[in-house]
Amino acid sequence: MSDTHAVRLTSGLPETVLEAEPAEVLEGLRAALSVADEHARRDAVAAVVADHPSFLDAWAQLGLLARDDVEAYACFRVAYHRGLDHLRKAGWRGSGYVRWHHEANRGFLRALQGLQRQAAIIGETDEAERCAIFLGQLDPTLTAGE
Repeated sequence: MSDTHAVRLTSGLPETVLEAEPAEVLEGLRAALSVADEHARRDAVAAVVADHPSFLDAWAQLGLLARDDVEAYACFRVAYHRGLDHLRKAGWRGSGYVRWHHEANRGFLRALQGLQRQAAIIGETDEAERCAIFLGQLDPTLTAGE
C-alpha cells in the first residue's frame, strides 16, 4: 500500500485549547494592567472582572494584585473552578494536555499556578501538591513563573 492510502493513527493524550476572549476584552485587561498606580491597577482589573466574570486571566491577574494571601487564594480558586467549566465546554474530559504555548490557555494555567502558590502560603499543603501534580499533567513543559 502506498503512503497516500495509509491510515495515520494518532497516539497519546489529546490537547485542549480554550476559546480565546474577544479582542476588546483582552485589550481592556491590557489597559487595566498598564495603570501605573498599584491600587488603581487592582481596581481597574477588578472592574474588568466585574464586567466579564468568566474571564479567567482577569481573575488570575486580580489574584496577582490581591491585597492579602486570602484574597489572592480566593481569586485563583474562582478562576480555577471557572476554568474547569471552560475546559469541559472545550471538550476536555478529565485528561489530556492544556499547554501554555496556546495563549488562550494561559489564564487557566496562571490561575492554577497561583492557587498552588497560595495554598502553600496558607498551609493547605495537600491542595498545593494536587495543583502541582495537575499542572505537570496539563503541561509537563511548563516552568514556574511562566
